[in-house]
Amino acid sequence: MHKTLLKILTATLLLSLWTPSRAERVLSLQECRRMALESNREISEASLGVEMARYDKKSAFANYFPEISAKGVYLYNSGDINLISDESSQKLLSLGDNAQGAISGTMQQMMAAIQTNPAAAMEYMQSPMWQTFLGALSQKDVSQLLNGIGQSIDNELHPDLHNIVLGTVSLKQPLFVGGKIVNSNKMASLACRLSEVTLSGKREQVVKDVEQTYWQIVSLSAKKNLAEKYAELLHTLQNNVRISVMEGVATPADELQIKVKANEADMMKLRVENGLSLSKMLLCKQIGLPLDEQLILVDESPTEIRLPKPVEYREFEAIWNDRHETRSLALAGDIYDVKAKIAAADLLPQVALTANYLLTNPGVSNGFQTDFSGNVYAGLMVSIPIFHGFGSWQKVNKAKAESKIYKSRYEGAKELISLQVTQARQQEIEARERHSIARSNLEAAEENLRAANVGFEAGLIDAATILAAHTAWLQAKTDEIDAGIDICIKNLELTNAEGISNIQ
Repeated sequence: MHKTLLKILTATLLLSLWTPSRAERVLSLQECRRMALESNREISEASLGVEMARYDKKSAFANYFPEISAKGVYLYNSGDINLISDESSQKLLSLGDNAQGAISGTMQQMMAAIQTNPAAAMEYMQSPMWQTFLGALSQKDVSQLLNGIGQSIDNELHPDLHNIVLGTVSLKQPLFVGGKIVNSNKMASLACRLSEVTLSGKREQVVKDVEQTYWQIVSLSAKKNLAEKYAELLHTLQNNVRISVMEGVATPADELQIKVKANEADMMKLRVENGLSLSKMLLCKQIGLPLDEQLILVDESPTEIRLPKPVEYREFEAIWNDRHETRSLALAGDIYDVKAKIAAADLLPQVALTANYLLTNPGVSNGFQTDFSGNVYAGLMVSIPIFHGFGSWQKVNKAKAESKIYKSRYEGAKELISLQVTQARQQEIEARERHSIARSNLEAAEENLRAANVGFEAGLIDAATILAAHTAWLQAKTDEIDAGIDICIKNLELTNAEGISNIQ
């Protein structure tokens, strides 16, 4: 059993020696911001929203151009299309026979009149022209000629429309639509700007979250160093007391009391290390790194926290113009103002220029010929709304009411931002004052601890006094760390409140 355990421990030790350790990655606050912006999914989605809004803007601009379309249709007609009735068709087909019969009847009547009327007969006999005319008319047969003409006309009136092909090219150019196109483009531009402001707000929120985690890590790292130093001091004190007990200078109770405090210091160090590990895992998640990535932050210092410079105060008007909350509400109010104008456009006349080219087979320009023929049609279309239950008016009133809501929210947001900025300024001042007091207390605690160590080594003070000095120093140092981190956080909050972007 012992040999097996020994083999396992040996193999584990060799494996740990052969396995290369992962290098720690050093990151600054600026690098953390950049990596978080590049890896955040919400920012990627908001970027796609900006891209979609730009497409909508281009789509709205396309309404300025004419709309051109082409269509083609093929129809098969199983029946015949006749432009005249069967009775009229029969008359056309027998046109020559009917005309020839009428001519023959007229000739018979004329000849009968000549034969029964001596004067007419005398005139006929003395007129070579009449003799020639009537002789030619009696010998002429027009039935075949006129029947052919009637047949041709009947064919034209019975076109072949079994296969019909239609094609058209249409153009529509709006001339006046009540300002709807112009205002639609304005609203698309405002919506594009609103999506960009939304993206900016998400980016600022991501940066803010990363900054808070960053400084939390810096705070825990400083407290980890403090806990290690505190535990080291107590363990050194514990060894000194053990020697004093052996020499009879201190009692076992003193040694036990210090041992309890040393164990508490070890437990505190363990809790801080666990919190630091979890905070670094959170930062890795925020900046798109594996959760087990080994990180070291530039501001992790075992000695002192680097404090930021005070924020320069800005005018409230400039702050309102830069904060994404007020910018979003202002743009939303403008959008609904334009939306009201678009709704009002439905109450105005609309004028458009139309042009069409119609291509047909059979053609209709020269009868119904089995070939293609086309015609161009152009015109002006005017649409005047008269009454539709006042629906358009209600849309206008609704858009105006929505605009008033967002303008009211805009004014309320300005008041809240002013209050937030004033409070953030005061909190930063208080944080710097607390840090100054904490530094003064730390200096006093360090001097007290030095004097206590000297007195304990000389045997002038007991273990309880030296432990109290260590505890006071620990508390003072912890307060000094918290005050320094609080300045960093309050500085960031004031920067965000005043609309100063940390995105570079």
